[in-house]
Amino acid sequence: MRCLLVLLVVLLTLPTRAEDQPTWREALTEALTVSAPNGAWKAQVSGAVTLEAYRGHQGNPGLVFSESDPFIHPRLTLFLDAELGRELYAFVQARVDRGFDPGADPMGVRLDEYALRYTPQGRGISVQIGQFATVIGNWVARHDVWQNPFVGAPLPYEYLTGAYDERAPSGLQDLGPGAGVDEYAYLPVVWGPSYATGISLSGRKGGIEYAVELKNAGPSSRPDAWPITEVGFSHPAFSARLAYRPDLRLKLGLSYSDSTYLLPSAARTLPSGRRFSDYRQRLFSQEFSYEWRHLQVWAEAFHSSFDVPGGSARTTAGYVESRYKVTPQLFLALRWNRQTFSTIDAGASRARWGVNTTRYDLAAVYRFTPDSQFKAQVTSNRPSGDTSEVGVAYAVQYCLRF
Repeated sequence: MRCLLVLLVVLLTLPTRAEDQPTWREALTEALTVSAPNGAWKAQVSGAVTLEAYRGHQGNPGLVFSESDPFIHPRLTLFLDAELGRELYAFVQARVDRGFDPGADPMGVRLDEYALRYTPQGRGISVQIGQFATVIGNWVARHDVWQNPFVGAPLPYEYLTGAYDERAPSGLQDLGPGAGVDEYAYLPVVWGPSYATGISLSGRKGGIEYAVELKNAGPSSRPDAWPITEVGFSHPAFSARLAYRPDLRLKLGLSYSDSTYLLPSAARTLPSGRRFSDYRQRLFSQEFSYEWRHLQVWAEAFHSSFDVPGGSARTTAGYVESRYKVTPQLFLALRWNRQTFSTIDAGASRARWGVNTTRYDLAAVYRFTPDSQFKAQVTSNRPSGDTSEVGVAYAVQYCLRF
């Protein structure tokens, strides 16, 4: 099986003559596009085939839930984009894979995004309803496999903290990696692009961009909680983002979120006299991006707290990421990540409720054609600054979009 997958990658990465590329691309696009004769509506299907391989991921911070090492993760992503007149736009994203986060689940079909967007002409605002990515931060806007120069996400979007959602901790002493819950129950500051369900309002005026959203689950919620069929609106999450672009090169932004982080199924574990509102996640972040010629730089810093009876557990996480265009086909990327945790009362002593860690990601991207690319990434992780615990992981990814 592995030999066949390797052979598939080799065949797909063979260069295609430049003069042949537009021919098959245009023919496929035309075949997957339908529209009304009078132009009243138009719909197009597109997609991407990706094949990822991980080695040394065990013990490294990142949402890879597999006991196998190395681990291979294939994925088919399908997009449906529809224009309904001049003011309505609908989109759908479906995937066939072994789980939203690379894991050992059986192959299955999943609907990750679906939404309807209304943009009245001349107003500069949009209203969107459905299941879609969160508005906070600047990584989410470029998390797509084609735009992200790395295989994985920055540390704040995938490093599991000591907070969990399947049962209610009675106090600060119950938080931390030794809480005795399943690994998948622990929560990061933001779980990837956070495709929760709800409604958003966004717009732009001059150099100011703004967005607010009301979702059924907060930014740290796991993928199982994003569909409206799994978690209703009994405890809505609020998030907002404000960004300023003084010129085309620079953008500065702030984000805020307030939500409960427990699953509805945790209600039976609430201590006497406690409510879901006693278990809130509050998040505040700052962002920065800069582009100059062949260089792009992004940075984010998150300050998050998880409330429990008797106090709050706090964590600070951030990263600085850069991408440099060496040639029209070759890109190099470097990312520094850091996350720290506050100390809490743990019985008779005080301890951190998570493991401080520093991570470095180095990646190279090579585009064989306008629609196929290959990534290779090396990750070095240093928990608590202890050089004896440095872990190295490798990941590669091939993507063919159509």
